[in-house]
Amino acid sequence: MNEEQFNMDVRKFLKQFGVGAQRAIEKAAQKGIESGGLAGAKTMRVRARLQIEGLDEEFVVEEELRVE
Repeated sequence: MNEEQFNMDVRKFLKQFGVGAQRAIEKAAQKGIESGGLAGAKTMRVRARLQIEGLDEEFVVEEELRVE
């Protein structure tokens, strides 16, 4: 395995995921505020799941984000 190329590919994937995930969270929060779905909420719970196809590997991150 070319570790340098692999590392660059992983970083590119993580950058794309991070930017896309941030936009999705911001869009969902705005929609929740506009629809009243977050009315009175101080936080919203988010979960990201990374699955590696073909392998039995999964990584999950959960967090409470403040929306007040």
